[in-house]
Amino acid sequence: MRPQRPLPHRRRWLPRGRTDVDVRTALGVVGTLLAWFALAFVPPAAVALAVGEPPWPFLVTGSAVALTGLALRRLTGPRPPLGVREGFLVVVAVWLLAPAFGAVPFLLGDVPQLDRPADAWFEAMSGFTATGATVVTDLDALGTDMLFWRQFSHWLGGAGIIVLALAVLPRLRIGGRELLRSELPGPVEIETLGETVRGTARRLWKVYLAVTAVGVLALAALGWAGLDRRMGLFDAFSYATSAVSLGGFAPHDDSARGLAPVTQWVLCGLMAVAGVNLLQMYRLAALRQVRAAARDEELRTYAVLLVVASGVVAAELWAAGNAGGAGALRHGAFQAVSVMTTTGFATADWAVWGTVATLTLLALMFLGACAGSASGSVKVVRHLVLLRFTRRELEQAVHPDAVLPVRVSGRVIGARVLRSVLLFALLYLLVLAVGTFCLALDAGAGGGGVFTALGAAAACLGNVGPAFGELGPSGSYAPLGAVSKVVLGALMLLGRIEIVPLAVLLRRGYWRA
Repeated sequence: MRPQRPLPHRRRWLPRGRTDVDVRTALGVVGTLLAWFALAFVPPAAVALAVGEPPWPFLVTGSAVALTGLALRRLTGPRPPLGVREGFLVVVAVWLLAPAFGAVPFLLGDVPQLDRPADAWFEAMSGFTATGATVVTDLDALGTDMLFWRQFSHWLGGAGIIVLALAVLPRLRIGGRELLRSELPGPVEIETLGETVRGTARRLWKVYLAVTAVGVLALAALGWAGLDRRMGLFDAFSYATSAVSLGGFAPHDDSARGLAPVTQWVLCGLMAVAGVNLLQMYRLAALRQVRAAARDEELRTYAVLLVVASGVVAAELWAAGNAGGAGALRHGAFQAVSVMTTTGFATADWAVWGTVATLTLLALMFLGACAGSASGSVKVVRHLVLLRFTRRELEQAVHPDAVLPVRVSGRVIGARVLRSVLLFALLYLLVLAVGTFCLALDAGAGGGGVFTALGAAAACLGNVGPAFGELGPSGSYAPLGAVSKVVLGALMLLGRIEIVPLAVLLRRGYWRA
């Protein structure tokens, strides 16, 4: 008699000791990524040699990264193709290891402000996650090599080490698509740009390089033309890489406050462009698909929100007497764009502005730029989906039999995407609440109270950087204790990988089918 098949709705657990996740495959890919990541320590070593600083902190760290990567590849041996489940593990592992290794040059380089492991790790995590929060109180005391490493970590983290790896590792196959989705988060269609993930990643990387080059040349030209005497080539590189990666690290303590007004406007435009979906930028620049970009509802909403937020902040500055005329417009536009794109540059200390401006900037921390950009936070497209879903549910409460699909840019949003957006929103609020609670317990986030704790949690989870009070643009995160720095570093990581990959790894079902 043929044995009866189990019912399809019953879950069958694998026997104890077995796993449905091929850890060897995942570790092998992590090893390959680390081997490529080791090359990132060559440019700062070259800069150190050029300015007369010892390059050995970068060379030692790069060698350690390369040996670790090669050892993982050697130990794992031949592997099957990377699957979707292993992709989650690779994403989390890489984003944990990159800041850990990135902190080592700070510790080896005799940097007094970053000589404690918690501070060095916080700075490296902020760099690679393109957050821009810092514990350094005197940037002028840092050598050029360490300043370059801070900025370079921003640039690498902006588009992502994983996107670079996808461009050179065609064997990632199915998992490569999952990794690309993790680096370009949100309901973004990546299949229509190229036949393979490798081709798509290469196109994204070319766009990122092109925007960076244009930004460096534009800012350097201002210095060459005498419009901003402070803007040398190194400063142009530093500000451009931060703006393109939507990071916010600056080579000076005053962020963007000491720059000429024309430079601030150029930076404002560069941040706004960097907040656009990289895929849309490629379609506009290479494929000349202007009509397709014009039909993109997320892009239109993003532009409208930037204009409206800039106007609100500028009006508040003018009404409160903090700035007048062109100055109010410039500061309002710059800060609205900087916060909404989660860059974190500052032309003034927004912590001392009026209530309306402060609350507007706090709200912008929860918006983010377009999905498919280096921006953090929730992203505009998710807000669109949530609004359309809410409207649909209210309509169906009155007309239960009505068929009302949720549409964005003319496309119907499926139930699976709706569930993922709702899940992300709930997890985002939950993580924000837990992070705020932990910071408030740990000496009130530097003594600023619950609002300061909320601002710090929102700024780090959204990868914005500066918060309010002592943690605002004129301050730093140095006054916080080690526990708060670890909590904020964890929030940066969760914001960069968008919570879900780590949440998936914490489930028992992930490891045991």
